[in-house]
Amino acid sequence: MTEATIPVGGPEETVLLFGVGDEHLKRLRQDLSAKIATRGGRIHLSGDEDAVRQATEVFERLKRTVGREGAIGPQRLDELLAESTGERRASGAGYDIVVQQPGIKIRARTDGQAVYLDAIRNHDLVFCVGPAGTGKTFLAVAAAVEALKERRIKKIVLVRPAVEAGESLGYLPGDLQQKINPYLRPLLDALGEMMDYDQLKRYTSDDIIEVAPLAYMRGRTLNNAFIIMDEGQNTTVAQMKMFLTRMGSHSKVVVTGDATQVDLPSHTRSGLADAVERLSGIDDIACVKLGRADIVRHRLVNEIVNAYEEGSKRPS
Repeated sequence: MTEATIPVGGPEETVLLFGVGDEHLKRLRQDLSAKIATRGGRIHLSGDEDAVRQATEVFERLKRTVGREGAIGPQRLDELLAESTGERRASGAGYDIVVQQPGIKIRARTDGQAVYLDAIRNHDLVFCVGPAGTGKTFLAVAAAVEALKERRIKKIVLVRPAVEAGESLGYLPGDLQQKINPYLRPLLDALGEMMDYDQLKRYTSDDIIEVAPLAYMRGRTLNNAFIIMDEGQNTTVAQMKMFLTRMGSHSKVVVTGDATQVDLPSHTRSGLADAVERLSGIDDIACVKLGRADIVRHRLVNEIVNAYEEGSKRPS
């Protein structure tokens, strides 16, 4: 057994590190493998070598962060955990490359993304929550295409709830297919970057790849499939339960979403938030949280996310 001790600089730093009501400490005890004890102004860690090393890294990173930023919230703590665990797991050989085509390689570009891909490969159900631009949907689609090419699955199913920005399908022009196409376009765009047009058209015509609104999932059982739900934060609790129970034998499910962009009516609980809270303790279910450090779109996307997050903290 390995042990380590981390000094804490007085009551003020203790509150910053452990959080109000020890909320940070409780979360760290839940997520880290090392045993964590606090006494005499020190943090005592014990366990196997890797667990203690990881816990030490998390606490040292946390100390540096609160020293610069002061009090932090649960989301910032999630980012620090992802950064610390991601650095260790990203070094695993082969974890980052997902799809390789002539002239195209798709791979994890941040530590958090490497953790995400690792979770997809090693779990049958994965929830991924994070802001815009972190590659939540794109990497999931890439992993699905890889699984299809390697014949580990027979079908890809891409799903989205048709609830966005206060719009209603009934007020959009055209027939049903024309109404739902705008909601499904981001998924088709991701697929279009991973296979040529003729191949994509053939797969969709042969029902090997299916892109559909969430309502189309009711009553089905999907076997030997890689099923991805995008914008999961816009499902109700009942819709999320319905979707997750479509999972059949030899299938994998990935649910992605951004907790800051919920378009449900007020006072309606997000099915994604509920599922992460309700199911996170079940074996073979992984919950990955990406943060600002994982944004890989245009550099301004990171600045935009930061500006909106800072603005939400100011009194109105």
